[in-house]
Amino acid sequence: MIGNKPTVCLLTAMLALGASTLSAQEETPDPRWTWDLTDLYETEDDWNAALEEALASLGGLAALKGTLSDGPDALLALFEANNAMNRKVTRVFQYASLGADEDLGNPRGQERRQQAQRLFSEYGQSVAWIQPEMMALGRETLEGYIEALPALEIYRFNIEDALRYQPHTLGDEAESVIAAAGLMQAAPFNIYGLLANSEIPWPTITLSTGEEAFINSQGYSRHRTSRVYEDRRAVFDAFWNTWGEYKGTAGQSLSAHLTAQLFTTRVRNYDDTLTRNLFQDNLPRSVYDTLVRVTNENLPSLHRFLELKARVLGLEDMGYEDIYVSMVEPPRDYTIEDTVELVNRAMLPLGETYSDKLAESANERWMSVFPSPGKRSGAYMSGFVYGEHPYILLNHLDDYNSVSTYAHEWGHGMHQILANESQPQNLASFSIFTTEAAAIANELLTQTYMLSSATTDEERLYYLGYALEQIRTTFFRQTMFSEFEGEIYAAMERGEPISGDRITQMYGEILRRYHGADEGVMRIEELYHNEWLFVPHFYFNFYVFQYATSIAGAAYFTEQILKGGDEERENYLSFLRAGGSKHPYDLFMDAGLDMASPEPYEALIRRMDELLDDFEATLNRVEAARAAD
Repeated sequence: MIGNKPTVCLLTAMLALGASTLSAQEETPDPRWTWDLTDLYETEDDWNAALEEALASLGGLAALKGTLSDGPDALLALFEANNAMNRKVTRVFQYASLGADEDLGNPRGQERRQQAQRLFSEYGQSVAWIQPEMMALGRETLEGYIEALPALEIYRFNIEDALRYQPHTLGDEAESVIAAAGLMQAAPFNIYGLLANSEIPWPTITLSTGEEAFINSQGYSRHRTSRVYEDRRAVFDAFWNTWGEYKGTAGQSLSAHLTAQLFTTRVRNYDDTLTRNLFQDNLPRSVYDTLVRVTNENLPSLHRFLELKARVLGLEDMGYEDIYVSMVEPPRDYTIEDTVELVNRAMLPLGETYSDKLAESANERWMSVFPSPGKRSGAYMSGFVYGEHPYILLNHLDDYNSVSTYAHEWGHGMHQILANESQPQNLASFSIFTTEAAAIANELLTQTYMLSSATTDEERLYYLGYALEQIRTTFFRQTMFSEFEGEIYAAMERGEPISGDRITQMYGEILRRYHGADEGVMRIEELYHNEWLFVPHFYFNFYVFQYATSIAGAAYFTEQILKGGDEERENYLSFLRAGGSKHPYDLFMDAGLDMASPEPYEALIRRMDELLDDFEATLNRVEAARAAD
């Protein structure tokens, strides 16, 4: 879309799609910790009116078709009209999306979201003519427009980016048809969400404590961490046996999604779907290929961690059902007030301006903090509307993971705030590839602060263990997902049949390799090959590899910030303020990091090995002290 990326809505790596359970401690949350959507619209009636007005205004954009040959003033008028329309559409969409996520069981909320999705689809159709018409003018004419009208200079990047798509852009009528097909392409994911969250009859099991546990996605995520082996094994078996009964349906849903993506790849003349998705951010394919290659070369570091975890947990035969158990019990609880204070302190290395803005933002009603009946699980930052503040969805549970999630989402939020302050609307919207690094950098800074303030070896072990688990989940696990995603797309593109059973087989092979099953590092039951069924990210088209690249980029930035001075801090803040003013690969290069080279990934592995050394040394001290007692 010329001049404006359509959305910025960012999900955490462990996002699940279901409704969350009600937090016992926050049955009636303080209004301070609920978001205030009246900043967008005072009432639902106001939203309805804005929706109708936006739909009626779309014709104004369509009416500009054929005018670009009139000269530079006509092109500037188009960009400005599109900016205004984008603000209208994104405001309507954000209000509907946030309201729907407050209670997934509220039909009216889901209806509003569908109405907003329809608006977005029609918006896409109304601007589908722009790229072909710009391409018809050609580079020389457009360069002349910029030279003749300096006000167009801020759109130079958008113009050049549009021209990049010339080999993959169709005629007006075909582009309009593809835009109209957007809602149909969303159907497989919508079906998957309905199946995962509403249609599957999840079982209830009895735990060793006598507690009745409902094993849906939230129950699974909660109880799989039990320190009682029999409980977590029962949870795994109940959850994956139930999912396995719907393997055929889920396989058809994912296959339909792959087919829809392959259709777009072919009609737009890309070599394959991976290339198409990398093209959006102008990323070299070597970024993806290098990530997968270097990760596989360094699987021994992951296996070392898993063996260390087995030692800490006292497991002679570690199984996949043991992977989510924390190596060390958390040292304390963290209220939301504690979390805000800790993260504010952890961000002090980023300077007074950053930390002050973060502290001020936490005092506004921009967050939905606690779980409630029907609320969407997981966490995200939603920053659709240029010039407006971000909204943050959390499901805070008073644990350290909630602290880390808060830091992560506000990394996105502060990225939006700084980019909006520094860039015009058409250059503010950043890529997932850059903003995940910003979010994870906040997590790593928080880890550093917690380690520096730990008062005992036991507390230090907990934060070291958490840091190691993050590398496992954000780097190795997400790369594993990415490699699997690449393989299922490649199979589809070769014309191979894709069924639930075939997908399970492919996933199982990669799962076993990453976790050293054949080397005896970890036992993985065949039943657990069903794990792919639980991962919604496979509907997001090569989204997940960016978590792995981002933790590598974040490690680079945090090392620079903590070991350097004002220059290193300013280098990072300039990266944030740049927003989407360049392609993300180029923004990293400007900051001194080549994401297509092995170095960032090898540097992260070195960090992991150092953490493992620190953990083992600290563990040896703790064990020696216990033996002496």
